[in-house]
Amino acid sequence: MIHKLKKLDWGIIALLLLFMCISTLIVHSATSYDPRYASYDTKTVIFYSIGFVVVLMMSLIDYRLLLKGWYIWYGIGLVLLVLVFFLAEEINGARSWFKLPGGLQFQPAEMVKIVLIIGIAYLMGRRQGEPLRLTSDVLAVAAYSFVPFLLVMMQPDLGNAIIFLVIVLGMLWIGNVRYSHVLAGFTVVVGFILLFGILFNTYNDQIKTYMVEHERLHWYERINGFMNPGSGSEKEIYQATKAKIAIGSGGLAGDGYLQGDSKNNAFISYPYSDSIFVVVGEEFGFQGSAVLLMLYFLLIYRMILIAFQCYDKRGSFMIIGIVSMYVFQIFENVGMMIGLMPITGITLPFVSYGGTSLLLNMICIGLVFSIKVHQEKYELDT
Repeated sequence: MIHKLKKLDWGIIALLLLFMCISTLIVHSATSYDPRYASYDTKTVIFYSIGFVVVLMMSLIDYRLLLKGWYIWYGIGLVLLVLVFFLAEEINGARSWFKLPGGLQFQPAEMVKIVLIIGIAYLMGRRQGEPLRLTSDVLAVAAYSFVPFLLVMMQPDLGNAIIFLVIVLGMLWIGNVRYSHVLAGFTVVVGFILLFGILFNTYNDQIKTYMVEHERLHWYERINGFMNPGSGSEKEIYQATKAKIAIGSGGLAGDGYLQGDSKNNAFISYPYSDSIFVVVGEEFGFQGSAVLLMLYFLLIYRMILIAFQCYDKRGSFMIIGIVSMYVFQIFENVGMMIGLMPITGITLPFVSYGGTSLLLNMICIGLVFSIKVHQEKYELDT
């Protein structure tokens, strides 16, 4: 056990400790205006403490055991995604969360991200780095991913559904997919998006009326926000505008810790969660935001180094899936706050408040450590 712990990437652990400090401070600032959220900073420390234990436990488990049982995790994930339609309460127009004792919540879509990464790594790993075949590899991965993607879309949770797509595309790309298959797939996807966009805009009023009649207006607003950026609901447009104003007011050095006005005046919704980057930009300015993004860069850089040093292609695929997920979440969360991306419910990894998302991210780091720790054993076994 001690031998395994010595092989952990202590640079990544140091970065996680920095993220814990940053998250606790920012969550405290983002919730200081409302006594209902007074304990969120303390809960963040608790979630991180549990997360570090999870990281150590995951690093001691041979990741190849998870790969062997990929179909079991897939079945469990699908069952949970189906159960949310019957057992979950509707929150913000979506059925995505199970309520647990103690006021905790669990979002199955977060867990399914890991399930997708493990299953795709197994399916592509059968080729041992050889170019992926269209039918037995690429289409198999697409079929494996389609069902959870569809179930999450039906919740509706477009943010996590898009993350599923990003994971699939990132892993297929690193899995040595043929350029002809990339071109064919790109053509099909672009064609589908264009056709969907044309039909959606052509029958926009009819679709909106249908969604209103069936109490699914939230679905329409989310899709309309993606298809027509800037034309979302009044609440989302207001949110995006105020977010840019708040970040812009921070200037170069920011207004100072606990000095931001946007959260105090309720200009920004969920400043401790989805919109936490607004608090960073307003209180610490461009300099603080740049430092935060640099920490993300270092984290991703360290993970890619581990992927390059991996003897097992399946391990490399898993790390790239995790990296793809992180990169998109960071880009989407920051982008939607500065007007580059449409508003979604995607949190900022390791900084936003949320037990489910944080524990998922820590499990992913534990998987990366497991891949690093067990490479020597893999080399000896082969």
